Amino acid sequence: MTLDVLRYEGEHQLKSTLGISVAFALLALLFVASAPLITTDVTSSTQFQQVMTELPQPFIEAFGLQSMTSLEGLLAGEFYTLMWAVFFGLYLAYTAAGSIRGDIDANRMDVLLSNPISRWSVLVQTFLSLLVPILIASVVTPAVIYVGTLFIEPSIAVEELIMVHVLSIPYLLCCGAIGLVLSVLLDDRDTAQNAAIGVLFALYLFQSFIPVTDYGWLANIAPMSYFDANEIMLEGTYDFTSAGILLAATIVLIAVSQFRFTRMDIQ
Repeated sequence: MTLDVLRYEGEHQLKSTLGISVAFALLALLFVASAPLITTDVTSSTQFQQVMTELPQPFIEAFGLQSMTSLEGLLAGEFYTLMWAVFFGLYLAYTAAGSIRGDIDANRMDVLLSNPISRWSVLVQTFLSLLVPILIASVVTPAVIYVGTLFIEPSIAVEELIMVHVLSIPYLLCCGAIGLVLSVLLDDRDTAQNAAIGVLFALYLFQSFIPVTDYGWLANIAPMSYFDANEIMLEGTYDFTSAGILLAATIVLIAVSQFRFTRMDIQ
């Protein structure tokens, strides 16, 4: 199997990858630079402690407010839970949702498939191109965070910083796979991309608020349930089982996409 599609799609994403990597790096650096002030204020503020006792627990957990008393907690609860997991996941789902359907709408897919290449190969290589933004951002961002922590106190544990990115890869791939399914199920690119944003954000809210109800077990359908940055950075616990579940879910979603794509009319 040639990798021309993967190479083309990967190169096509380089510009946006650079932009999102720089954005995440600068945002992370902002969190690092403001960490000494924020953590000190939170620790010593009786008003903040009072607010924490009054807010619903699901709200506190959804926005990572319970872990703002340390640099690791601030990064895990605010940056990695909200910015990295939610917004990067949304970006990848949005990108994947516009991939196959976008090529069909632009009449590029029929030209591509006129060459000796299978639909299965096109779909898999298109999906694997998501590794370009994932891997580049996962190298740039922790490197910038580490360098930033060299100028403040306290420093950060490098192993946990690396592992939070390593274990986020299965989660991010799963988000992209959700977008891929929508790309072959829905009738146009805009609809697929809007649906990807809606589905991912709804899953995030669902996973954040339903655990306190009698139907808390339903939160397990959300990929966010299997990636916990607080657990990694604050407790040093690495949940490889959850990572495996996310990879398995990604494979299933790719298989569903492949089943639909090989049987759909692209004219």
